[in-house]
Amino acid sequence: MGLAVIAMFGMFLFMTYYLQVVLGYSPVRTGLAFLPMTAAIVVASTQISARLMSHVPPRALMAPGAVLAASGLFLLTFLPVEPAYVSHVLPAELLVGLGMGLIFMPVMATATSGVAPRDSGVTSATVNTAQQVGGSIGTALLNTIATSASATYITGRLTAAAAGNGGRLTPAVRDHIVRTGVVHGFHIAIAWGAGIMLLAAAVGWLMVTTAAPKHATPAGDPGRATEADAEAERRHHLRTYEADE
Repeated sequence: MGLAVIAMFGMFLFMTYYLQVVLGYSPVRTGLAFLPMTAAIVVASTQISARLMSHVPPRALMAPGAVLAASGLFLLTFLPVEPAYVSHVLPAELLVGLGMGLIFMPVMATATSGVAPRDSGVTSATVNTAQQVGGSIGTALLNTIATSASATYITGRLTAAAAGNGGRLTPAVRDHIVRTGVVHGFHIAIAWGAGIMLLAAAVGWLMVTTAAPKHATPAGDPGRATEADAEAERRHHLRTYEADE
């Protein structure tokens, strides 16, 4: 979970920079641009993970979800300086959203399965803490990588451009180099994020060996077990009452 969140939080950071700094989106428009990913997470969690989690092992959802999210991050390594929301950002958001939706529910279910009710709160808090720690590490680590890559790129390109123009640069040329360098840093950092997400897929597949939950209720009659338990409890109370009489 922590590894996956490292990459996801890095994407949030760089996509915010890209949409606002490079493309000039307003904060409101940037927030709206992230809504498709939110919708994809909700759909994957409630309509896919929730339906399959009781039939397949958790890792059969976690690993493909992480690979799907990694493919979305990889798509972002081709971001151009020009506006490319529909062609690059939107497909990547949908892939990452679907992938993370497949990860979230089985992770929480696996982490809390078999835990005593009195310990469920502590267990959930531990999982949430791992998520927040991963987000903090991811933001710091990937932002450092992006900043270093951008600084190296911009310095080298500005020096080369100045040398080729007699030491003089126009504002347009300087602005283009800076914008290109910023996006180049995003490419490098997001590529690292994609690698971390693939590592999360490998860890999830190899380390999470929990089997799918067993079902005591026959297929096609989900209410039978509940009705039988209620009838048994009613008869137990009736016998207790008769014994008291």
